[in-house]
Amino acid sequence: MILFSWGSGCSQPLDRQPAVAGQFYPADPGELKNQLKSLFARAVPPKGEKNVLAVIVPHAGYVFSGEVAASGFNQIDPDKSYENIFLIGSSHQVAFDGAAVYTRGDFKMPLGKVRVNTELGKELVKKHSIFTDRVDAHQYEHSLEVELPFLQYRLKKDLQIVPIVIGTHSPQKCAQIAEALKPYFNEKNLFIVSTDLSHYPSYEDAKVVDQLTLRAITTNEPETLLRTLEENERKKIPRLATSLCGWTSVLTLMYITSGDPSITYTLVDYKNSGDSIYGDRIRVVGYGAVVVSRRENPKRFSLSDKEKKDLLSLARKTIKEYVERRKLPAIEPAILSENLKTPCGAFVTLHRGGALRGCIGRFEPNEPLYQVVQQMAVAAATEDFRFPPVQPSEVDSLDIEISVLTPLKKIKSIDEIELGRHGIYIKKGARAGTFLPQVATETGWSKEEFLGHCARDKAGLGWNGWKEADIYVYEALVFSEKDFRPR
Repeated sequence: MILFSWGSGCSQPLDRQPAVAGQFYPADPGELKNQLKSLFARAVPPKGEKNVLAVIVPHAGYVFSGEVAASGFNQIDPDKSYENIFLIGSSHQVAFDGAAVYTRGDFKMPLGKVRVNTELGKELVKKHSIFTDRVDAHQYEHSLEVELPFLQYRLKKDLQIVPIVIGTHSPQKCAQIAEALKPYFNEKNLFIVSTDLSHYPSYEDAKVVDQLTLRAITTNEPETLLRTLEENERKKIPRLATSLCGWTSVLTLMYITSGDPSITYTLVDYKNSGDSIYGDRIRVVGYGAVVVSRRENPKRFSLSDKEKKDLLSLARKTIKEYVERRKLPAIEPAILSENLKTPCGAFVTLHRGGALRGCIGRFEPNEPLYQVVQQMAVAAATEDFRFPPVQPSEVDSLDIEISVLTPLKKIKSIDEIELGRHGIYIKKGARAGTFLPQVATETGWSKEEFLGHCARDKAGLGWNGWKEADIYVYEALVFSEKDFRPR
């Protein structure tokens, strides 16, 4: 028997041995290949997503979650060669702060050894205090190991992985991990995020809570995911131990991708253990597969005058119905134009007597424009913390303005910003803030004031915080009720 220390600081090469072969999946190579072949044959076929950057897949025993996992891995181009595959999972075995990168050797698997980029791992540990090279976090951890046979079976090229186990339960620490990994999130690399969904509710309760969690993930909004997990917990669903066992891993990925509207999260498959012949429906575990991709050449958007009027009318009707009766007016999508059903980001701004009365919006183009306008109209009227909720007596005196957003574009120099044309979005770590294009025109600010106010007042980064943050620009198609009144 070879004895060694499980802690960091040990330089002896040490390949990581399989911990759950013969338990979660077959240890025999032939049997394992046959099972993988069967799982991929039953899985959801490729959806044709281009520029796949990440997949979120489950990590339970193959007889329970293998089909859903295969659906996720099916979305990866089997002919593509990746420089690195970042394999990220949350710790089930060891409690520690930060994230552990395996740097001591390769991963031995039944289908052959998987090479680890130990040099890149050591570089992460050296440059970022949030990372450690402790080995014990990996010794018995199954969440990374169970994904490797799928990669070995699906990809035709040799693999090189960067195995990362996240031990922290702090969203702030997840944001730090994301900041360190963000430079590697590109078309050269692939991110595999390992997580199951709900643990131990009934079959029907799992379907409800898992759909809420998956919907939150596909918004690409980290705060939405955190809020949804809290809301799920408050529901006191019988036997629900967690909504997302790998929530820190998923949150880390979302901190990397949030604020980039070219990134799309797409749900590929969902099942729970009650769907397996080996599971019961009294206590189940949920499994989802989500693919994360970058859209090519985002569509430039335009609206006719009729479409603008329809959106303004919808916003007014929605605000009136909601503040008076707490209901949303029913909308028949069949009568709407295709433009109004196109996913777009949008802001709704309310003025009363020439003064701002509320303004809330979202960037992410994850829902049809008409639904976004409805949701943001309600939010502007009732959820802008700067103002009390709009009262029924005020509705008729409101002026409504809508801003439909073009995709964000990261800039290298503030010289690229055109005041009055560009809105700005400033982001550093988990902090972010934005100003619409019209803010510069309305205030008369200089470019430095525009940036300073956004960094300090909206993102909470301080007046000069924009100098060390990522800056994006976007344009807005802005129209208001005043534009269509008789002159």
